Amino acid sequence: MNVIVMKNADEVCKRASELIGNVVKENKNAFLGLATGGTAEKVYSYLVEDYKNGNLDFSNCETINLDEYIGISEDHPQSYGTYMNERFFNHINIKKENTYVPVTTGDIQKELKKIDEMINSHGGADIQLLGVGVNGHIAFNEPSEKLNSKANVVDLNEETIKANSRFFNSIDEVPKKALSLGIGDILKSKKIVLIAFGKEKKDAIKELLKNDFITTNCPCTFLKAHRDVTIIIDKEISDEIGI
Repeated sequence: MNVIVMKNADEVCKRASELIGNVVKENKNAFLGLATGGTAEKVYSYLVEDYKNGNLDFSNCETINLDEYIGISEDHPQSYGTYMNERFFNHINIKKENTYVPVTTGDIQKELKKIDEMINSHGGADIQLLGVGVNGHIAFNEPSEKLNSKANVVDLNEETIKANSRFFNSIDEVPKKALSLGIGDILKSKKIVLIAFGKEKKDAIKELLKNDFITTNCPCTFLKAHRDVTIIIDKEISDEIGI
């Protein structure tokens, strides 16, 4: 596990974008695992900037996103499909038919099968971008007695619902369920990059970096079982946990 400490959140995102960009440069047919949320937003800004500067070509790339709220239409303002289009896909030369964000308003079982086939046909993402929740969740795999290996429908806990309520008009509007890739799906990725900044993430990162345990009570700790993981954090977290 490679740990990189950057000065601030902006530099964390820039470094992550460079690692993703390197994969795209090395493999024109790269299969990219993508994340959403406030943590990942600036990563896409840097990737778009590199594309516009002529440094990156996404024309033959394919993508898969980690998750989507259950019951939210693709064109809903807070859907992850809208997020990806507005922040990334609409600004690069990727073919929309080569992008995939789970569709959760139709046949969920069909969607789960599609995800499984997509991941297995590619042998996992060439690089997977991850954020982490304050409780250690990755994708929407919440702390629990057991975790799904494959994509499934999961219940969001109160902490996650509260954290995501800032994107909605009220907490009552936040969906209570999501379709999420499983831990096994994530671990099939050839490379994983997890980014975190701000002291509210310190406990999750401490569980990941400061002991040898893997526990379902902190799902991000499963990344310890992967052979090629890069953790990029800011100095604030580093100082908090003593790295």
